[in-house]
Amino acid sequence: MAEKVAIVTGGGQGIGEGIALRLAQDGYAVIVNGRTQTKLDNVVNKIVAAGGEATTFAGDVQQKSVNEEMVQLALTEYGRLDVFVANAGIDWVDTIEETPEEQVDNVFNINLKSQVWALQTAPAAMRKNGKQGGSIVLASSIAGMEGFEMLGIYSATKFATRGLVQAAAKELATDNIRVNAYNPGIVLTPMWDQIDARFAERKNVAIGETRQAFIDGILLGRGEEPDDIAKYVSFLVSDQADYITGQSLAVDGGVKFQ
Repeated sequence: MAEKVAIVTGGGQGIGEGIALRLAQDGYAVIVNGRTQTKLDNVVNKIVAAGGEATTFAGDVQQKSVNEEMVQLALTEYGRLDVFVANAGIDWVDTIEETPEEQVDNVFNINLKSQVWALQTAPAAMRKNGKQGGSIVLASSIAGMEGFEMLGIYSATKFATRGLVQAAAKELATDNIRVNAYNPGIVLTPMWDQIDARFAERKNVAIGETRQAFIDGILLGRGEEPDDIAKYVSFLVSDQADYITGQSLAVDGGVKFQ
């Protein structure tokens, strides 16, 4: 039985990988979720090599059953669940008017429905912890603070995430389950490679130009790394943040203010 257990969705690369590595460093046994087994194996191997404990769970979190199975794995394998980080997400770069129906469904299902399923499946396991409760963390974005051109559908899901956080925090507070979100900025990950490439195609600009324009607007003068988010999540799920719930904080180097 582990002392602390966390689930991280979308943990095979990017921000999710950074969070999984950091929580393992903090002493959590981590269930790393994603859709590509080889990527998950790579992350778990890094954790184990550093002396941590982790296991993979390949599955698509837009399906409620996958979330149920992950929570059950935490209870069966480790005896508890303390943290659920619903990090999985995708983007689609296009005008709202021209976004195909299948992409609207895809972005909403993966970014938003998966978070609803996390909020429906994690609390029952966390209630077993008694007064220790648990912490649920959702991925929002600075695009959930201000709608971004060509990212309208993505922005809509991230605004919705902030509403989920506030409502769930009110519903789960009596169970000592805290619910918060992180709002990343311009993170140097494969997802931003895709965003930049799509902007280049749609706006007829050079590869790298869009990303650099965004980075030029960051007060701290550099693009964001996954560990910048991971350090915040590490704090947010710790006892040091036990009086914080219902919040969605920008961790972006100084792009958006609230």
